[in-house]
Amino acid sequence: MLRHLTSAAHGRVGGDRRPSALRRLALTAMAVTTAAAATLVPAVPANAAAFKILVFSKTAGFRHDSIAVGTQAIRDIGAANDFTVDSTEDSSAFNAGNLSQYKAVVFLSTTGDVLNDTQQSAFQTWVDGGGGYVGVHAAADTEYNWSYYGQLVGAWFNSHPAIQQATVRNEDRAHAATAHLGATWSRTDEWYSYRSNPRPNVKVLQNLDESTYSGGGMGDHPITWCHPQSNGRAFYTGLGHTQESYSDSNFRTLLLGGIKYAAKAANADCRPETGYTSLYNGSTTGWQQVGPGSFSNSGGTLTSSGGMGMLWYSTKQFGSYSLKLDWKLTGDSNSGVIVGFPTPSSAQGALDTGHEVQIDATDSADKTTGAIYGFKAADITARDAALNPPGSWNTYELLVEGERLQVFLNGTKINDFTNTVSSRSLTQGYIGIQQHGSPDVVQYRNIRIKELTTVSPSPSPSASPSPSPSTGTTSALRGVASNRCLDISGASQNNGAIVQIWDCNGQNNQRWTSTSANELRVYGNKCLDVSGNSTANGATVSIWDCNGQNNQKWRLNSDGTITAIGANKCLDIVGSGTANGSRLQIYTCHGGNNQKWTRV
Repeated sequence: MLRHLTSAAHGRVGGDRRPSALRRLALTAMAVTTAAAATLVPAVPANAAAFKILVFSKTAGFRHDSIAVGTQAIRDIGAANDFTVDSTEDSSAFNAGNLSQYKAVVFLSTTGDVLNDTQQSAFQTWVDGGGGYVGVHAAADTEYNWSYYGQLVGAWFNSHPAIQQATVRNEDRAHAATAHLGATWSRTDEWYSYRSNPRPNVKVLQNLDESTYSGGGMGDHPITWCHPQSNGRAFYTGLGHTQESYSDSNFRTLLLGGIKYAAKAANADCRPETGYTSLYNGSTTGWQQVGPGSFSNSGGTLTSSGGMGMLWYSTKQFGSYSLKLDWKLTGDSNSGVIVGFPTPSSAQGALDTGHEVQIDATDSADKTTGAIYGFKAADITARDAALNPPGSWNTYELLVEGERLQVFLNGTKINDFTNTVSSRSLTQGYIGIQQHGSPDVVQYRNIRIKELTTVSPSPSPSASPSPSPSTGTTSALRGVASNRCLDISGASQNNGAIVQIWDCNGQNNQRWTSTSANELRVYGNKCLDVSGNSTANGATVSIWDCNGQNNQKWRLNSDGTITAIGANKCLDIVGSGTANGSRLQIYTCHGGNNQKWTRV
């Protein structure tokens, strides 16, 4: 099974330069470029390829003449990139035993109702358990009566104008599907409009410039996107109508990146993202260099060179915020992101008065990627699982709330640090990126920030004072209809773990804390979460690292209902179930007892 062989991480001033096995493995693992594969069910020895995918192209409506060409193209892509491709139009392939051999399923221009209820259930369980979904073009014209599929694909097809040339704007250039492209991409295709804008629930990778073609009408017009789906992953692109698309190397690389992401062979931050302000996306206005060396600026990319110095954003100091940026190392290079420093007299001065979030493949634990340099090592297991190797793009989120700094790598939380040094403070300061010196080379793209108006208390949000009788209370939540408690399946603490009802037992996996930030926390650091930031009826409820987003905010109402604030829907037991193991979802509030809870 393909697990990119990661290096440990990427770095800072005075970092060790020790060669390591991890480094050699990471450098060997720098695969990529075009290609992907198909045949029919098992056809090669188990160890002949890194992983296996299934291409599904059944149609119950319009049939695209590009399906055969597309299937062959994915076969070719797989053959060139060490994964095997089976293909089928037989819906009976959607059963637990058969799906278990695949890392991802590609819906290649499927149309209409292609799976029965049993097959839908098997597919949903497989995806939520860790499988990957890739939708291509008419995959959005599929399964209109299955709400889960609507959440999975992101948006359903509405209409399209005639095939014509248009400009695709590449909104995210860190994802493996789009990192090879420039800021814009002019191409000919059949441009879908969708029944709803998926942006609130997905990470948009590409959008259409509607001024460059006729017949758009959406305004903000996403065309390619991704999102986590419980323990699985979903990727969709509206491109791919024409036969010619599948001989286009740029489109083939986009398909490759989407497949690798869905199959967990490449990582990306695919959480929905709104409300950010660009600090750098091609323009260095507001940035200053301190110390020797420099960053060149070309094609929306900053590339380091020369001696140890720092490029810092001098226009404004920031207090509480979410800072996101994309970065890539060449080999075992060294860099870092410095936050919370006053006006610097030198690069070293910023390091001495702020905190550096390290980027370095092979240093000691407190000086390697994800570490708060010299203060706190990252969770190495989580970091290695989330890290793309040198030569690939990664995305950081640095979430600063008071003196608390949380680090997310490609959407996964890998560090949680609280500053206690009085001579340094995270509560107000500048932001900078480091060039470590020759021969280290690091690149940065798309530096953006969202300032926070509400701040979780430091160090522990769940330990904050209670503004109301319910806030800060820890207890079990018992369903009125079922007389069973809100429970984490198997007492799992993994992101995406299933939330269900079970006989009340007083264990920690049934102990929920309501916080002043409108969270429902379990285990102290996991939040009740609506998967994929969905607002749709039937959206799955799981647990996830607390991140402050609206899909983790809940309101406990006086009538016993619990409202998902982001969706304005109620926490609901699927099918009004009362048995152990009945799952949770969000659904339009209707006052039924399967939506009512009491504290015990």
